[in-house]
Parts: sequence; C-alpha cells; structure tokens
Amino acid sequence: MESIVETVVLVAISVLGAAFARRLGFIAPLVLLVGGLALSYVPGIPEVHLEPELVLIGILPPLLYVAALQTNLVAFRRALRPILLLAVGLVLLSSFVIGLVMHALLPDVPFAACVALGAIVAPPDAVSATAIARRIGLPRRMVTILEGESLLNDATALVTVRIAVSALSGVAVGFWEITGQVALKAGVGVLLGLVLAVGAAWLHKRITDPLLDDAVSLLTPFVVVIIAEELQSSSVVAVVVAGLYLGHRIPYLLSATSRLQMDAVWKLVNFLLEGVVFLLVGLQLRELIENIETDMATTVRVTLIVFVVLVAVRFVWMYPATYLARLIPHIRANEERPPIAVPTVLAWAGMRGVVTLAAALTLPPSADVVGGDYPRDLFVFVAFAIIVLTLLLQGMTLPALSRRLGVSEDTSTEDALAEANVQHAASRAARERLEAHADGAPGSVVDRLRALTDSRSNGAWERLGNQQMETPSAAYGRLRREMITAERHVFKIARNEGRISEEVLNRAQRELDLEESQLTRSDD
Repeated sequence: MESIVETVVLVAISVLGAAFARRLGFIAPLVLLVGGLALSYVPGIPEVHLEPELVLIGILPPLLYVAALQTNLVAFRRALRPILLLAVGLVLLSSFVIGLVMHALLPDVPFAACVALGAIVAPPDAVSATAIARRIGLPRRMVTILEGESLLNDATALVTVRIAVSALSGVAVGFWEITGQVALKAGVGVLLGLVLAVGAAWLHKRITDPLLDDAVSLLTPFVVVIIAEELQSSSVVAVVVAGLYLGHRIPYLLSATSRLQMDAVWKLVNFLLEGVVFLLVGLQLRELIENIETDMATTVRVTLIVFVVLVAVRFVWMYPATYLARLIPHIRANEERPPIAVPTVLAWAGMRGVVTLAAALTLPPSADVVGGDYPRDLFVFVAFAIIVLTLLLQGMTLPALSRRLGVSEDTSTEDALAEANVQHAASRAARERLEAHADGAPGSVVDRLRALTDSRSNGAWERLGNQQMETPSAAYGRLRREMITAERHVFKIARNEGRISEEVLNRAQRELDLEESQLTRSDD
C-alpha cells in the first residue's frame, strides 16, 4: 500500500510540475528536475532508489517507441548520414576521449571504467533536445537530425557500456572489438525490430476493435525489448526500428477511431513517463551527494572537466562532420552548404537525460571489478550531474543562442501551400468517388457531401492568406462551437431531468466532442 501511495504522489507531483512549466513557458524536464532536487530536502519525502531494469525495460522502451512513431521516416532516411555520424561516430569518440581524460585525472582507476563513464554521458536525450528544438522553431532538417541522433545513439552508448563493464570483469577488449560488437548488436537489432514490427502490423491490420489496437501498441515496445535482450542484441535499435516502421505504416493499418484513440493513449503515457523520470533524477541527487565518498574538491573538479570535455568534443566533431562530407561531389551537388550557425546550434543541443540515467545505474559495485579500486559513487554522481548541467546550462540557453544566430524556420506558408495543393487533389478524388457511388442516394445527401468537400478544399486555401478579417472557415468554427455548447447544455438538462439515460447522453456527447475536436484541429 505504501509503494502505491508513493507512486501516486510522484505522478501527481510530476503532473503539477509539468502544468507549472507550461504555464510559465519553461521546459518541463528542467522544472521537474529542479523541483525533484528541492523536494528531496523536504522532511518526510521518501528516498528513491531506481533499479536499472526499471529504467531500461519499463521507461526507456516506450519513450523511444513513441518518439520513433512520430518521426518522419522519409526525412529520417534523407538525414541518415549525419544521424549516423553523430549517433555512432560521436558517441564512440566521446566515450574514448572522456575515458582518456578520466584516466589521466584518476590514474588508479581502470581505463575500462573510465570508458564506461564516457559512454554513459555521451548520448543526448530524445526528450529534452527535440522538445526544445520544436518549441524554438529550428529548421526541420535540424530537428530530424537531433531526433534521429537521440533515437540511435542510445544503442551505441549502452553496448559500449556493457563491453566496458565486461572488461572490468577481466575480459580484454579493444577499440575494434567494441566497434565490431556495436555493429553486430545493432545489425541484429535492426533485423529483429523489422520482423517484430511486421508481426505487429499483421495484428493491427486484422484487429477491428480500437481497444485491442491500443493494447497491441502498448505491448509492442516491451515485447520487442524483452526478445531483443534475450537474444543479446541491441534492444534500443530494435525498438526504434519497430517504431519507425509502424509509424510510417499506421495510416494503412488502423481505422480512424483506432488512430485517434491510440494517439491520445501514447500522448498520456509519454507525458507521464517523461515527468516521472526527470522528477526521479532530481529526487535521487540528494542521496548521491550525501553518500559520495570521494572528497568534494575532486568530485567538483572531475565533474566540471567531464562537462567541458564533453561539450568540446561535440563541437570539434560537429564542424568536420558537417563540412568535410561536402568535399564529395555527390553530396555537394545534392545538399546545400549550411551556414556556420547550423552546426553551432546542433553542437550546443546536447542535453542528457534518460539513457545516461539508466546506463549509470548499471555500473557494477567495486567488489565485482578486477582490482576493486573503482569509485562507483563518483561515476554515478558525475553522470547525474551531467544531466543537470546540460539541462540547465544548454537547455536554458539554446533558445537564446538560436535566436542570436538566426537559426529558425517559418514553414507556415510553405506548409499551408502544400496542404492546399494536396487537399485540392484529395477533394477532387473525393468528388469523383462520390459521383461514382451516388446512384440511388437522396439528392439532398449528395449535395450536402459536395458542399462538405468544397468547404474542406476552400478552408485549406484560406489558411494561405494572412488576412486581418475573419475567414469563412474561422467564422464557421467559431459559430459551430457556440452551437455545440448549446446542444450539450440541452442534453445535460434532459439527463438531469430523467428524460434520457446516461448512455444516450454519452453517445451524444461523444459525437459532439469528435466534431469539436475536428474544429480545433482545423483552427490549428
């Protein structure tokens, strides 16, 4: 009972913190992390002990899966080269550079442990970076690169951590062994993710009940990660590949009702998991600080050096990765040369989060390490501190940096024009289908459907104009919402007076809610 109460309290606090952040225009992970740290000093707040299996199996897979579902697969493929350069090349480079620096600072610590710390702090987070990137209006290709990097770099980092931990147990490994293991596990993860995604797609195609669709979708990332772990492949890559495949196929697999319901379910799951995980990071910081055995001067010095080196390595890697590839004629002919501001903003968008948390918790105790001389408490603290520093320093300054460098993209007109052109073609196809099947239908029904099709097409063109006057579609939405409010009121009064049952009210309410939600999406 006590654990249930604690869970409910944590979820409630995370919801309140997210609401507070949205109201003030702050980034929710920042608010929740700082709020968790503050709460940890409040008397009566229980200590939090996160298990690595909970993060790796219970929290990370659904977060990665929903991020992959929402990723544009076409744009992802086009940006695959820079994504892989960051997700694989930069993570491996950061791991070894941090390993060398840590080994120089702490010569008595095994080099494998230092590399493990480098791999732990190397991967940026999928949640915080893309949330900030979308909010500040970064160009879509930059957002795609950040999304793709944060989806795939987790696999490189976690595999590297596992190999480094194996080396701590006495298994000798080198650079090429690590690189080969990363490639092998990632390759198996890709195949496994595709196979399981095809199986999930087969189920979705044959399911007609939206609730069953939701259940299959919720189970998919957990099934994928469990099977991948059993086969000792990259569970992260498998989950991401499954999410990318199913996200691209969803329009062909699900009914309209299933899509609407599933979208709402995943938004809720994502919202709750994101909030709780960053709150837990803040809550655990106090215990880490109090239990650390390394002297404070060494702890602060090591933490700051790791942070500075981590940021510097990302900058050093980003510029050659952006510009040297354009020496190749094919790439130079097909890709514009971005201004220097683009790699600068991408280099600064390196906030850490869930994966760093999960990987840090997997570090073995000193007793399990050959030689036994290994400050696990220091390493875990450094990992948590890097999460805090990157979220606070980089997360809070990234919007100002992007504005200062002029890295933004307003695609509203371009999107409206593309939507209007496609909607015009879609309306023409709808009218042709209507005429082909209109035989025997009442004329009033056919006329009403023609008018609806024309209204949708005209509404898309209206959004192209930035008129000060209210457009016909906007006026329709405003007036129809007033009418829906009046209809709801009548139905509620009828229910209260006993003239209709609760079931009748719920059915009418659902129809009105669906129509109003459509009006809201049209306004957006």
